[in-house]
Amino acid sequence: MPLSEEELRLLEQMERALVEEDPKFASTLRGTAMRTSARRRGIIAGFVFALGITLLFVGVLTEWYVGIVGFVLMLGSATLALSTVKTRQAAAADPRGTTHASGLTSFDGGRRTRRTRGRSGGNRPPFMERMENRWRKRRESGGF
Repeated sequence: MPLSEEELRLLEQMERALVEEDPKFASTLRGTAMRTSARRRGIIAGFVFALGITLLFVGVLTEWYVGIVGFVLMLGSATLALSTVKTRQAAAADPRGTTHASGLTSFDGGRRTRRTRGRSGGNRPPFMERMENRWRKRRESGGF
């Protein structure tokens, strides 16, 4: 349900008052601090990944458990880096966000809509139904 013009005007006034009263909190809502921390996490993950590679090679030359520690560091840092990238991409690609005059972005009540994946769009049957159809075809054709 869309907001009326008066509700939008009141919301923008509240946002302006928030920016004047607490600019640090407003910048957090705007996402500038989140982008900075995401960038910092990505850089740290890169350094930890390089440290993991180094430990992996040292472990090959010396003790095997040093190599395992290096591999675990590499795996953890790669996971952190990928989650950071996915979070930044999802925030940048969210089409429901609307930016107001104050620069703050509001979202549709925080509700997420389910997006269909794949090339065929929404006409594709669910996964389990497709698997059941495949199984039925195999049994009918005498594949087993």
